[in-house]
Formats: sequence, structure tokens, C-alpha cells
Amino acid sequence: MSSVLSNVFARLPVAFSHGEGVWLWDTEGRRYLDALSGIGVSGLGHAHPRLVQAISEQAAKVLHVSNLYEIPQQAALAQRIVELSGMQEVVFSSSGSEANEAAIKLARLYGHKNGNPEAHIITMESSWHGRTLATLAATGSAKAREGFTPMPSGFIQVPFNDINAIEQAAKADPRVNTVLLETLQGEGGIRPADLEYLRAVRRLCDERGWLLMIDEVQSGIGRTGKWFAHQWADIKPDVMTLAKGLGGGVPIGATVMAGRAANVFTPGSHGTTFGGNPLVCHAALTVLQTMADENLLQNAHETGAYLKQQLEQALASTEGVIEVRGRGLMLGVELNRPCPTIPRLALDAGLLVNVTRERTVRLLPPLILQTDEADEIVSRLVPVIQNFLSGKP
Repeated sequence: MSSVLSNVFARLPVAFSHGEGVWLWDTEGRRYLDALSGIGVSGLGHAHPRLVQAISEQAAKVLHVSNLYEIPQQAALAQRIVELSGMQEVVFSSSGSEANEAAIKLARLYGHKNGNPEAHIITMESSWHGRTLATLAATGSAKAREGFTPMPSGFIQVPFNDINAIEQAAKADPRVNTVLLETLQGEGGIRPADLEYLRAVRRLCDERGWLLMIDEVQSGIGRTGKWFAHQWADIKPDVMTLAKGLGGGVPIGATVMAGRAANVFTPGSHGTTFGGNPLVCHAALTVLQTMADENLLQNAHETGAYLKQQLEQALASTEGVIEVRGRGLMLGVELNRPCPTIPRLALDAGLLVNVTRERTVRLLPPLILQTDEADEIVSRLVPVIQNFLSGKP
């Protein structure tokens, strides 16, 4: 690849020319099973005919007009998200980091409007919310923050899945007005929140008049078998952030608000040039409709459970495998040691995966995955893990 590209990605030595379904082909004609789907983006797989047609049709009409004007596709997409979430209003952006940045701004503005001009946000250890300065400050990764201090202030990090830690942090700092968390930590090692913990956080926020903000950038849009992962706990946040799978491959983010968070933003308090343009909104509407028509939530739930079970069985006697965990088609295999070479070894086996939190192999296959393709993932990945753990080349 060209040396003019900034050296911010440790790329694997492969370039893809085209894809179909859960498969990708590289420029040399070799086929790979995509068990990562662009880090949870391509929920419909590659070259889904309905999405290809929708993007082509909209591109032939209008790509961009800016938010100075009404955008019917944007209004329709917002309405659909509100229907699926039971929430009230949406502001669009172009990425998950931007969606979370808007959420952080909303928490600050909510504080100013309610007599707390130094509002603080409780976030979780091992969390991930983005790479802008504010979202990086909210993220529970000291390694990701190295070299970028001083960080924006106003964030308090506590252990994940620990309601007492939230209560103690609030006691120590009366400026707290928001809790921001993921219901299933992705970059943190595929760690699900306990459902009762989520319900307890919701009750605590209601008791204190705080905002509960849930980052569904990676876990949302059907990834876990429900439209949004927090729905497994039968709760509703005040703010929810979306991106990744929403556009099926085109860049779109969304910050969704309800209850005490609704109507906090007013004209002039937030904005974006590209967020919610006609192309990405038409694509996202097509993604959501196709998911409903093809029953992909149920498929993610059932095929994900099958894949998890098959991995557990195949790795049950493998020394060095700590746990297979996750929900739906958001799964991780934690090993007892760092495994940075696994993605390259899997690539050689014709499989795309990556590693998160240094020792968890992450699987985010397209939501269209079928059981025979899940079996193929197992047949390719298990030997890679076993050979790695045994020290074989």
C-alpha cells in the first residue's frame, strides 16, 4: 500500500476486491469468510441486492443538501428509529464517536439547564466510546489515552457491572448527572452487562433525576437478537447512541433521546454538515426494513446461540481457553494470554476475525449468517486457536 497513508492502522496484508453475503474475495482471487463484518457494520453482508439498489437509486437523485433544509429521508429514518426504540427524537451524525460526542454535549447542556453547570458523567472501566478527545476521556482505556493528555474533565470511571461503585462515586461527587455505559462491552472484551445490573442503574438514575445514556454503537441494530441490546433487560435509556450496523456500510450515526433528555437540544446547540444526508438515511431505512422482512433479529439470536454452543463444545478441552461469551452474533473467545497474531493466522485460514482487549478473539459476523456458515467459522477458527495455544506455527 502507498506510504502516503498516515500510519494510524496496523493493517493486515490483504485487499478485498468484492464480496457476496458472508464472503469476501481478495485481489488475488482468494475467498474469506467474513466473521467481522467491518467491525459490526455490514449486518446484511456484502452486496445485498436491496441495499445496492437503494444506494444506486438515491445516488441518481440527490446525495447531499445539508441540514439547512428539510430532508424527507432523514425524517422517515428518525420516525422508524423512534418506533423501534420507544424513544422520542433523533439527531444524526456520521459515526459512533460523533453520536457519543453529541450525547456528552447533551449531558452537559442538561446540567446547565438544571442548575448543575459542572455536570459529571460516570463511565465504566474497559468501556469504549470513541477517539475524539471527549469520547476518549469517557473511554475506559488508559492505553488509548496515552499521549493525548490533558483530557477533557468531567468523567468518573467505575468498575463495570457494579451498582455499588456507581452509588459510591455519586456520593463522592454531587456534580454527577449522567451514567454512560455499554450493555455489552465490545472493545472491552465482549463483556455483557448483567440484566439486573442494567435495571438497577435505570432505577438509580430515575431516583436521582440523572440521565441514563446507553452506547449501542456496536451492540445495536439487531446484533444481539433484539433491535437494541438493552431491550433484553426491558429498560429504556434517556439517550441511546447508534452507528456501525445502522447504515450497512455507509457512514451514519444517531443520538436518540427520550424523557428528560428530549427537547434539551434546540437550534444552534448542535449541528453537523454531513449527518443524516439523503443517501445514508435511505440506505439505513433499507437496512432496517430488510432486517425486518428477512427476520434477521431472530436469526442473529438463534444462529448466534448455535455458534456459541459449537465453539464451547469444540474448545471445551482446550487448555488456555477461558470462556466463550457474548449474546447473539456478538461473541468473544477469551484466552489466558495476549494473542495479537490470531487475526493473521485466521487470515491464512481464510477467516476474518480480530482481537480485542489483547486476549479476546472477537466475532461479529453478518446477521445473515446461516448454521452451515457458523460451522465453517468453527472449523477454521478452532484449529487456529488450538495451534496458537500449543505454540505450533
